[in-house]
Amino acid sequence: MEKRLFWGLRKWEVLAFIALYFFFACLYYVTLSINWGSDLHPDKKFFSLIRFIDICGLQYFIFFVFTVPIWYLVFRTFRRKRLYIRLLTHVATWPIFVFGTQRVYYAVSDALGFGHLEGAAQIWDAYIPALFYLIQFGILHAHEYYKENQRKLIVEGELRQAALKSELSAIKAQLNPHFLYNVFNTINASIPPENERTRHMIAQLADLFRYQLRASKTDTVTLKEELDFVKKYLDLEKERFKDRLLVDIKVSKDLMHEKIPPMLLQPMVENSVKHGLSSLIEGGTVSIYIFKEEGKLKFEISDTGVGIQNKENVFGKGVGLTNTKLRLQKMYQSQMELTDNYPKGLTIKFAI
Repeated sequence: MEKRLFWGLRKWEVLAFIALYFFFACLYYVTLSINWGSDLHPDKKFFSLIRFIDICGLQYFIFFVFTVPIWYLVFRTFRRKRLYIRLLTHVATWPIFVFGTQRVYYAVSDALGFGHLEGAAQIWDAYIPALFYLIQFGILHAHEYYKENQRKLIVEGELRQAALKSELSAIKAQLNPHFLYNVFNTINASIPPENERTRHMIAQLADLFRYQLRASKTDTVTLKEELDFVKKYLDLEKERFKDRLLVDIKVSKDLMHEKIPPMLLQPMVENSVKHGLSSLIEGGTVSIYIFKEEGKLKFEISDTGVGIQNKENVFGKGVGLTNTKLRLQKMYQSQMELTDNYPKGLTIKFAI
């Protein structure tokens, strides 16, 4: 990405703006030189730096000084305003620019001993600024429209790619879990009745895939359904960790019918088990605390694991937490907060 200098401007935009001023200053100089000849200055040369500064360099520098605050007002301060408000702003700033630059130009020219138009000819020192104002801000608005249109094209392209990826993911989510769910049920049916524990574990695993299949087809589920899914996941993890894994879930029964996105809690719970507790010989506890406050459903998922030193880099590594963070931002404009748990471990907080 190209580095910006200040006020969001790129280097080439600043250079192009300076080149625009230089071009119009030279054009104005050449026009006056051709019309009035060498009488513009005692120096008989067609071009000299002194003549250029005397005739138009100073005037266009004053144009620039007046343009900067107007540009900042219209394109920075009012950039979120409706177009008609920004255009009405020009109605107010246009006469200020025209007559303000004329008065300042005359005052500075007199102080420096430069010449300027006199009498009826002074109308040109009002007409030229008025015309230049329209030209330069017309170009600036056209450039802004072009940039905005290019940005929209890029966003639309990214959205099309995201939609295609989502469609492919949805197809995979429908095929893989459904296939595996059926296979698990087939395997479960072939296990002898005396191996009830194994049959129960396979049934739980099949339920997990069935829930995942359902999650790919719906936008929301009840909090009870999501917690049942998480409990099944943790029960399977307990088969691996045995007594090393403890679970503490605190949720009021009044909240069980609240609607939340499916597969919202599992990535955080999995992160607690996989990255927080799995490396500890003594294991630890995963806690889920959900409550309602100020009309929002608030979640706290904690573990007593190893914790995370650099919390800023967490979202760049794992897929689960990163995707969950993006879901929260886009669906609820909610931020995921990572803090240290006491006495050790990690706590993830968010609200919807």
